Amino acid sequence: MAQDHEADTAHKQTQHKEAAHDKKKDGFNAAEVIFGHVLNGHEFHFMDINGKPVSIPLPVILYSPERGLTSFMSSKFEHGHNNHNGYAMLTEHSIQEMGLDAKKYAAGDIVPVDANGKFDASVKVYDLSMTRNVVQMLLALIIFVWIMLRIAKRYKSGVGVTSAPKGSQSLLEPVITFVRDEVAKPNLGHKYEKYLPYLLTVFFFILINNIFGLIPGSANVTGNIAFTVVLGLISFVVILFSSNKHYWGHIFNPPGVPLGVKFILVPVEFLSVFIKPFALIIRLFANMVAGHIIIICLISLIFIFGQLSPIAGWGASPLSIGFTVFIYLIEVLVAFLQAFIFTMLTAVFIGQALEGEHHDEAHAAHH
Repeated sequence: MAQDHEADTAHKQTQHKEAAHDKKKDGFNAAEVIFGHVLNGHEFHFMDINGKPVSIPLPVILYSPERGLTSFMSSKFEHGHNNHNGYAMLTEHSIQEMGLDAKKYAAGDIVPVDANGKFDASVKVYDLSMTRNVVQMLLALIIFVWIMLRIAKRYKSGVGVTSAPKGSQSLLEPVITFVRDEVAKPNLGHKYEKYLPYLLTVFFFILINNIFGLIPGSANVTGNIAFTVVLGLISFVVILFSSNKHYWGHIFNPPGVPLGVKFILVPVEFLSVFIKPFALIIRLFANMVAGHIIIICLISLIFIFGQLSPIAGWGASPLSIGFTVFIYLIEVLVAFLQAFIFTMLTAVFIGQALEGEHHDEAHAAHH
């Protein structure tokens, strides 16, 4: 009887420890919240009320050579707790349960499963879904085009030409003038008009996506490396097509440099051609994602301290909220600043590609 009592006590203690561990595991997970906001997703998640998420589901579009085309709303997955049409949305728990490689798969990925809910490696799937980054970028693009067409229509009708600009015209005209006079003209010389539409498009497209990313519950599009890579590659193509023989001559045969030094300088100069777009990509991505992580970390402190003690949670709240508001205001400034820096550096790099022509013009003017 004593042995049975001890065994029963030990079993209860084990159950109590497991329950405590599960409770701790089910508590606030700062890493999950941070990565859930920064990374892409299949829904716009705003908050949780009584454990139930408040979110806007987005369409899931999947193509599999074995199963064909499938489309449905992401709400069918019930945030990873339910499989639908032979597919499952992974969670941290299901990745471990299915024995998947955590380096290859991440929470939020959609994978094919069999009738038993196990990962089906025999099925290849291509995710063509309208994720929140895609949807938000399209919304930003639509608003951007609508604003610009509206302003252009006013200018065509004479408003802002024969009279003072009105409404959104008076707001955007100083910005456009600033990009023209302080970014395009100093770096591109007489060819600024050729590149001004591109520079303005890049500036406003980054700016409007930066501002959209500051709305609570929205996606951080400019903090996505794929977004900045595409922008960087487009700028890279523009820079290459703007280059001339003088530009490449200065890279592969730097004038006035001793032969021995050229063996060191030429590879460095050639690598700089590719480092320039890489710098554009990383600068925008790192700055935009860092600010969002800092804001979420500051808010998360309230819940982290709250798990330790309700008093600690309430005590940390004013400090966390105060710092969050301060960083948020800085992020508004950073939204404009990063759009300006990306545009400025693009103009500088294009200007460097045109540098040979500038030298020729100066030489001709001198004679």
